Amino acid sequence: MSRPSIETPVSNSSAATVWGAATPQRILLVRTSAMGDIVHCLPFLSALRRLVPKAEIGWVVEKVWSPILEGHPDIHRLIPVRAKAWRKKPWSAPIRAEIGQALAEIRSFRADLTFDLMGNHKGGFLARASRADRIIGASESCRRERSSARWMKETVDTKAVQPGVHAVDQALALLASLTGEDGLHEAIREVSFEGHKLLTRRPPEADAFFEAQSRSGRPLVLIQAGAGWANKMYPLQWWGEVARNLDEQGFDVWLPGAPGEFHWAELIVELSDGAARTVDATDFHLLAALLRGASLLIGGDTGPVHLAHALGTPVLSIIGPTDPNRNGPYRALDHVLFHPLPCSYCYKRFDGPRACLLSIPPKQVTEKALEILRRQEGRSSRFGSPVS
Repeated sequence: MSRPSIETPVSNSSAATVWGAATPQRILLVRTSAMGDIVHCLPFLSALRRLVPKAEIGWVVEKVWSPILEGHPDIHRLIPVRAKAWRKKPWSAPIRAEIGQALAEIRSFRADLTFDLMGNHKGGFLARASRADRIIGASESCRRERSSARWMKETVDTKAVQPGVHAVDQALALLASLTGEDGLHEAIREVSFEGHKLLTRRPPEADAFFEAQSRSGRPLVLIQAGAGWANKMYPLQWWGEVARNLDEQGFDVWLPGAPGEFHWAELIVELSDGAARTVDATDFHLLAALLRGASLLIGGDTGPVHLAHALGTPVLSIIGPTDPNRNGPYRALDHVLFHPLPCSYCYKRFDGPRACLLSIPPKQVTEKALEILRRQEGRSSRFGSPVS
């Protein structure tokens, strides 16, 4: 499941080889959302820091997700924006003023080099606002919104540069493209999320939760039922059955609640006949503490699953309309359940689960979860140590 992290920083001479005489002093990353996509860009940040250890790095991120990156030692400046809200009333005076203020803050970072890690018009617009001499992003054929390549000053055929289709590899390809020198390739050869740098504050609620949970003497399993699309969501009734099965096998099952998802969690508790319980995990630091203390997190293609994987927590991802090779836990395909069909990986949004998910029964989920739990017994994570 885990990949060794890079332990040896790249020397200044290697950095000079990569960048030439004009090694950038301020580098801006644009990846505003969502949780899983932000997590998938953390290895890019790690490799970049090793390449240019003295550069200042900024990150433009949607305000709602900014707590994930706050306090990260490799980020000198976090620039929160509310780009999602801008679309609602873009021509209203308050929104125009807010956009102007955000763009001014981006410009004030005075980036020498900006990376667009999004591949759409929103990312391209924000990257261009930096006024950096170099603005690098994926080429037209590799972007979610092809015409957004016009915002870039330099483009990279990420599929040609970096083998593999995973989102992590596609981001790293933007670095791999800059030079063929060995120094850069060494920096991206071993991928590290460096989960020990994320969300390091442990709230008192976490201590209270684990103190109470430890009295049961049973390992903790978390179920993350929510997802960004309705057809990414495993049926709630089946989640209830999985919770009952795991409870019978001697595990405490909890559902971390997030805004907009509490009603799903409460329904699963009811459908599980009380085998599962809910915990309010609205605070990102509390969520991270729960993930670090869990024996397993089960969920779909959703942010908390990717965050858990980055923190070193064993995961089981149940994937439907998206490609597990691109959107599953990185280099852990054996931690994914998916059912290939002729229409698989459509990336289309529907109002409920389709055959790709409905072909994976609760019994199969339970058996796979127990297999992972048995496999992980006695193993320690390589991604980072839990924060005490």
